[in-house]
Amino acid sequence: MRKKTALATALVAAAALTLSACSTGGDDSGKEPVAEISAPEDVKPGTVLDRPYTKPDLVLTDTKGKKFDLREQTKGKPTLIFYGYTKCPDVCPLTMSNIAIAEKTLPKADQEKLQVVFITTDPERDTPEVLGEWLPSAGDASFIGLSGDFATIQAGALQMGIGIDPAKKEKDGTVVSMHGAQVIAFSPKTDSGYVLYGESTTADQFAEDLPELVRGENP
Repeated sequence: MRKKTALATALVAAAALTLSACSTGGDDSGKEPVAEISAPEDVKPGTVLDRPYTKPDLVLTDTKGKKFDLREQTKGKPTLIFYGYTKCPDVCPLTMSNIAIAEKTLPKADQEKLQVVFITTDPERDTPEVLGEWLPSAGDASFIGLSGDFATIQAGALQMGIGIDPAKKEKDGTVVSMHGAQVIAFSPKTDSGYVLYGESTTADQFAEDLPELVRGENP
């Protein structure tokens, strides 16, 4: 378990306010993406929070078009929650891929317990159908993809200290989406978000911590 200090707490707070600026061409034609990522370099992955987050009381729509009550349907289950969008050129697919790789190192029974939830920050383009097509290739078919009203999604993110802005189309047609890139782990014992991972967390680092997270223990 990593020792918590006042400095670590301050850095975590700073990370929660950091947004990743990602942009893709307005026509999504596969042109070279532009991305600007900014985060405090000293924030270590797997920081145990002094003040855990309450799981957002969100009801959104899953990839099958059904209502998904986040708090109720992940109750008592180890859960990783990440906010991002499918047109993100780098951070979002890399994060999903790293978690998917790490998940496969767990015993089968633990893989079935772990809930990985991807909540779009760009619901206008990320419909349930789009999420359903993207998640298996970016991460794993078992991952839960959620879409819905942007205001609802934004409010839920803020409850976890994650800032997101509506996708913005520039004059040149470039679409820019600003979103926090933290992954927050929720304990199956308390249903509270008690461990925060920064965008630099690798697959090996996730794999190292997942056994403890599945049991609701501090990594």
